[in-house]
Amino acid sequence: MAKSKSKAEKVVLAYSGGLDTSVILPWLKETYGYEVIAFAAELGQGDELAGIKRKALASGAAKCIVKDLRKEFVQNYIWPMLKAGAVYEDKYLLGTSIARPLIAKHQVEVAHAEGATGVAHGATGKGNDQVRFELTYMALDPSLKIVAPWKDPNFKLTSREAAVDYAKKHKIPVDQTKKKIYSRDRNLWHISHEGADLEDPANEPKDNLFVISKPVSKTPDKPDYVTIGLFEGIPVKLNGKLTSSVKLIEAMNELGGKHGVGQADLVENRLVGIKSRGVYETPGGTILMTAHGALETLTLDRDTLHYKQQIALKYAELVYYGLWFSPLREALDAFVDVTQRNVTGEVKLKLFKGRCTLAGIKSPNSLYQTDLASFKMGAEYDPTDATGFIRLFGLPVKVAAVVNSKRQK
Repeated sequence: MAKSKSKAEKVVLAYSGGLDTSVILPWLKETYGYEVIAFAAELGQGDELAGIKRKALASGAAKCIVKDLRKEFVQNYIWPMLKAGAVYEDKYLLGTSIARPLIAKHQVEVAHAEGATGVAHGATGKGNDQVRFELTYMALDPSLKIVAPWKDPNFKLTSREAAVDYAKKHKIPVDQTKKKIYSRDRNLWHISHEGADLEDPANEPKDNLFVISKPVSKTPDKPDYVTIGLFEGIPVKLNGKLTSSVKLIEAMNELGGKHGVGQADLVENRLVGIKSRGVYETPGGTILMTAHGALETLTLDRDTLHYKQQIALKYAELVYYGLWFSPLREALDAFVDVTQRNVTGEVKLKLFKGRCTLAGIKSPNSLYQTDLASFKMGAEYDPTDATGFIRLFGLPVKVAAVVNSKRQK
């Protein structure tokens, strides 16, 4: 056992009550003598936080602090990400990625309030979360000690099976067993599933894997329609009624989940260089991202839309890589906010058999002009103008063709 440190040294642990942090809490106390303060963030993970204070204290925590961060999560993290259109590798709507900087930010605040010298997390040494937590700690208070047990040579609980054994030996209540071993992360925006049979990409996700959405084969045979109202890029209305941000996402999770919307099976490229397989459920997020993107097609000019699509890829990388608290992300937000000035209107969507499809868009700022878009020629568009335009636009192609034909002779 490593040499014990002063028990007066306080460490704030990002505590979810899941398998990893449930065993890490007593391990930190047992191995190093830390006074561990458990910090849990309420981000909309259902009943997962039920009894969490009692569980943390029973596991050896000196104190357990729980903060309801749902409103801050949506308004300061999810909405900026949605306005940017950020999706990682075409499928992942960044539900876990976007939550980590918020949790870490409040960990740092708790550390300051409690006089702690360090902050700890239960992320593995192979994953992305270790980067997201630690970059946030470094950005907000580089003087804090970072305690990461999975990268500690003394930490031997380096498999979920070993963690289950440790929990059983120390009488720590956990939901996982060696047969029920999925690693899950849930919040308002999504739930992720990793591990067990999913580690083989050849295995199809089982129907009983899904938690907040139905398997597509078990969804209704009749579609539902929903109308999302947005103001400057932010969803604010549900079927014509002003709705709070949290309730809007909750309602869309329920309705989207009913139809199996937002299920994604992805082999993704982790920041640390490893390919990993995850299955994600993001019903509400998929509906709102679809609505937002549809409204942008109506209200953004061509060049701004195309450039913003490039920005979205970079924005997604920044979120995925844990660089939320970075100058570049702040600068991109400034650009995105300007693009959203006219993204106001209503989007009607059809939910059916796992799909979320567009059923209509309207906006007071629409750039769509029926007379111009119509196949019928009118006074507002002189087709003869296109002749000169095409000649000039195609001049480089024509010159290249002429030169190439001379070379071939």
